[in-house]
Amino acid sequence: MALTGRTALLAALGSLPVGILAPSWTGMLAVNALLSLAILCDYALAAPVRTLKFTRSGDTTVRLGETAEVQLTVTNTSRRRLRAHLRDAWPPSSWPAGAEQAASSRHPLTVPAGERRRLNTTLRPTRRGDRRAERVTVRSFGPLGLAARQGNHEVPWAVRVLPPFTSRKHLPSRLARLRDLDGRTSVLTRGDGTEFDSLRAYVPGDDTRSIDWRATARQSAVAVRTWRPERDRHILVVLDTGRTSAGRVGDVPRLDASLDAALLLTALATRAGDRVDLLAYDRRVRAHVQGRSAGEVLSAMVNALAPIEPALVETDARGLSAAVLAGAPRRSLIVLLTGLDAAPVEEGLLPVLPPLTQRHTVLVASVADPHIEKMAETRGSVDAVYQAAAGAQARARRLRTAEQLRRHGAVVLDTTPDNLAPALADTYLALKGAGRL
Repeated sequence: MALTGRTALLAALGSLPVGILAPSWTGMLAVNALLSLAILCDYALAAPVRTLKFTRSGDTTVRLGETAEVQLTVTNTSRRRLRAHLRDAWPPSSWPAGAEQAASSRHPLTVPAGERRRLNTTLRPTRRGDRRAERVTVRSFGPLGLAARQGNHEVPWAVRVLPPFTSRKHLPSRLARLRDLDGRTSVLTRGDGTEFDSLRAYVPGDDTRSIDWRATARQSAVAVRTWRPERDRHILVVLDTGRTSAGRVGDVPRLDASLDAALLLTALATRAGDRVDLLAYDRRVRAHVQGRSAGEVLSAMVNALAPIEPALVETDARGLSAAVLAGAPRRSLIVLLTGLDAAPVEEGLLPVLPPLTQRHTVLVASVADPHIEKMAETRGSVDAVYQAAAGAQARARRLRTAEQLRRHGAVVLDTTPDNLAPALADTYLALKGAGRL
């Protein structure tokens, strides 16, 4: 039983004249007895909570930053009118902090006997992953509003919050560059491992290995072969979900920036006719998307990456290497989205990198902190000089680590979160144009 503020007000109003005019235990008992009787009657007349029936419907997926609508249908199976307050509880990250959460999750409710009502809960999640409804709490009031029955019901429902894919704004410009690269609008590229397209006249600077001597013998000018970038290349996107991915750069976790870059690369590569697979790994496989068609791979990747959270453990580099080699049996482009912290790279990644670079083209992409650059440029005070020294030292360590990876045959991309996705797409196009896929 739950008592309302109206009950307390009536108790105070009833006790006041007794206490002033005729203070006695008899008077107090008389007032409280009448009030207790009214409370019991009100409680008995309140609609029961346990017999209520609930069903849910609505959205099951939503992109981060957008809103989802979930409907809750309440059926009153009793013979009494339901006058209630209902709270539809969801995790705190289902709404932005503040009054919006209270307004979205609490509903006044009146349902006549034998009827049903539908309530709408608007969710605006602030984090990726699965958001599950926790419980529905109903407080059913009597006709006098003095007492209420209260109970909880489990009404399961889940909304999967997908990555926002903010980098999709860069896709049209990269597709235009892809069409240029593919020969549909302007220049065809040349390089080893690409498909022959046509012949053209030699110009100074052309690779002499591209000269077609038979065609040259048949005409007066030197002819060179032009090549069209190959299709149906295999790309394996590898996400390091270990502890380094948990760090935040500004307001964006490193893992979220890597997810966004992986989605843009997938969208671009599938349009280019290449096959894309995904592997998320720390000490075990967290997500694996393999063998999907071009029309399915992006949506499958989005759903697989939505619930992924960083694991606060050191990534098992040997296990990661074994999983990569198992997932890429033939020559592929391995895109490893990881950190460039010196210790994990030198102790973990570098020893296992040679087997990967011998069989595949390896691209290591990392999220750089723009605050380090700002620190390195500060001047004007003793504290600023120390900050500048710390920033320069951190930048030098990252450059040294990147150079070690390059010496082992990897292509290294180290840039800020906002620039990571477009820069990764540009690097992919450059590798494709050079025939290195």
